[in-house]
Amino acid sequence: MPTVLKILKLDHANDIELPSYGLEGNSGMDLRAAVSAPVVINPSERALIPTGIRIFFPFGYEGQIRSRSGMAASNGVVVLNSPGTIDSCYQGEIKVILINLSDKSFVIDRGMRIAQLVVARVETCDIIEVNELEIPNKTDRSDNGFGSTGML
Repeated sequence: MPTVLKILKLDHANDIELPSYGLEGNSGMDLRAAVSAPVVINPSERALIPTGIRIFFPFGYEGQIRSRSGMAASNGVVVLNSPGTIDSCYQGEIKVILINLSDKSFVIDRGMRIAQLVVARVETCDIIEVNELEIPNKTDRSDNGFGSTGML
């Protein structure tokens, strides 16, 4: 049985389509811009774009805001904090932070598909402070981090 996602369309988005999956089997649904006038994002600038919706994510789920690959590849415009996290306790309008990494200005028009929303299950953990970290299955990598595989 699929998870139900309750979405409230805000007044300033009454003509904007609800998020939807472009094709059956897609993991991300398209989010659209609910801007009142075109927004120009100049090179190296960012903009906070409203979507005109509020979403109720059930406890144990989150929304992940991700870049649209076509917009990134063709125009260099991506979600700045990708993936952006929408916690189940957030109750406000969903907004998307876009940044223009290209050398040309980019225009966001009303109703334009600007990002993808992926709904994912999340686990919360009980946090326990310890004096020593006991790791039952030591690996060859151990605590070697950045560049430890020679691929930095």
